[in-house]
Amino acid sequence: MASSKPKLVPVVGSELPAQFTAKAVGRANAIELITVTVKVRAKNDKGSVDGLHALAMQAVKQRSHVSREAFGAAHGADPADLKKVEDYARACNLNVVECCEAKRRVVLAGKVSDFESAFGVTLERFEHPGGTFRSHTSSVHVPPDLEPIVEAVLGLSNRPAAKPHFQARRRANPLAGMFASADAPQPLTPLQVAQLYDFPTGLDGTGQSIAIIELGGGFTMADLSAYFTSLGLPMPSVSSVSVLGASNTPVNDPNSADGEVMLDIEVAGAVAPQSKIVVYFAPNTTQGFVTAITNAAHDTVNAPSVISISWGGPESTWRASERTAMTNAIRDAGLMGVTVTVASGDNGSADGLTDRRSHVDFPASSPFALACGGTRLEGTLASISEEVVWNDGPNSATGGGVSDSFPQPAYQKNAHVPKSVNPGHFAGRGVPDVAGNADPESGYEVRVDGLNTVIGGTSAVAPLWAGLIALLNQSLGKPVGFLNPLLYSQVATGGGLHDVTVGNNGSFKAGKGWDPCTGLGSPDGAKILSLLGGTNGATTPSHDGASKKAAAAGAAVG
Repeated sequence: MASSKPKLVPVVGSELPAQFTAKAVGRANAIELITVTVKVRAKNDKGSVDGLHALAMQAVKQRSHVSREAFGAAHGADPADLKKVEDYARACNLNVVECCEAKRRVVLAGKVSDFESAFGVTLERFEHPGGTFRSHTSSVHVPPDLEPIVEAVLGLSNRPAAKPHFQARRRANPLAGMFASADAPQPLTPLQVAQLYDFPTGLDGTGQSIAIIELGGGFTMADLSAYFTSLGLPMPSVSSVSVLGASNTPVNDPNSADGEVMLDIEVAGAVAPQSKIVVYFAPNTTQGFVTAITNAAHDTVNAPSVISISWGGPESTWRASERTAMTNAIRDAGLMGVTVTVASGDNGSADGLTDRRSHVDFPASSPFALACGGTRLEGTLASISEEVVWNDGPNSATGGGVSDSFPQPAYQKNAHVPKSVNPGHFAGRGVPDVAGNADPESGYEVRVDGLNTVIGGTSAVAPLWAGLIALLNQSLGKPVGFLNPLLYSQVATGGGLHDVTVGNNGSFKAGKGWDPCTGLGSPDGAKILSLLGGTNGATTPSHDGASKKAAAAGAAVG
């Protein structure tokens, strides 16, 4: 009897990304068991987008975000769509592991050969500098009735999705400081950075939960305890959540992803020491990355109000459907009142690629992310003496530019974002939105794998802003959520950001107002809080020793 299997059609955006240079070395193991995530459209995508935009234009204290418990019914997948995916998967000999309306996904398990047949792909092994990965070079295919339903199919490829955006200070020679210029930037603790940026006082993150996404590495409680003790701070509550089998796995190498993990926790924890910090460890794949953000946003146990992401890669290295799935996961977070801060990259306007074009980093370029660029910061504890664009060369400079994938969002219509400098001159989303101290030479004093060291990069800016947002949320009594529209309107016009006007990141120069190096600028935390309708805390923060510690170190700053 002839097979009744329907003719398959391509899933939009699932074709090979523009930047894919790996070499195929053979077929994938046909009997290998793998897990694949099918992301399903929202029951009303336009309604979700319009709803978030309408919400974001309201004053924070007037906002009413949808609860995690109610999200599925309001903005999740249509149960009928989920059932169609389930029925097709079972007909293809695949097992349904999870089906979730709120998270808009169906998770499947089965053999490589069955997935190849179900989705019309050939899975091959490819070489890359770190080893091999599994992927496909054609589009993913589904039956015609599933094509409008399926947003993305994640997990057929386990190609590394991103890299951490942190850089160690290069001045390793202990004698170098003896001959440095008196005007040379000096390392800072996160407390000193927060003080220079006038973060609101009397607040410590009480009642807030900060989610941190990590795609490798790990932390030790001994290092964290020693670090926060050295700052005169209480040890924050730090826990980890496993995503798709990944876990807290320190490798005892400060130059590894451990440096990223510890930097994120220590910066966010120093700014908001009474917050609950939850680290979501996921595999470094698009499936792992999207799943981690989705799980964090929907986590009813830890209930984070802000997610910090310091990993990413050039837009052109992602399949379009993967970008869609990630962007919609960030959008869904915003609907629930969760702000998502993302590092904009550490390799200048080229974002580490060598095709002589400008590239922005993703997911920083998602229009629903708060993209965080980098500066070099100098000053005394009283005030900032100089702040310029971080640029120590093409491989040590803040990322930023204009997206070739996402159109310019409405909140940037008056920001004078230029068109892309690449062929086609796309009128795209400008990156970053805001900035903060990132130059490794003015970097953050941290502790990693038993070593006290100095780390910079836009990786530090995402948790810095996440910590600030935790303080804002504490004062306001509700989450600020999707903050970009208010930043571009009342916060920027009200003087809540330090405009950085000197420097460049390669193709782009800083200037008055928004620019593709540092966005709207670095924060004046207390002013931002005031502009959003909050006030500094009325109670004494629980880290009284912190100000004394910072003051004692003041002579070494600037």
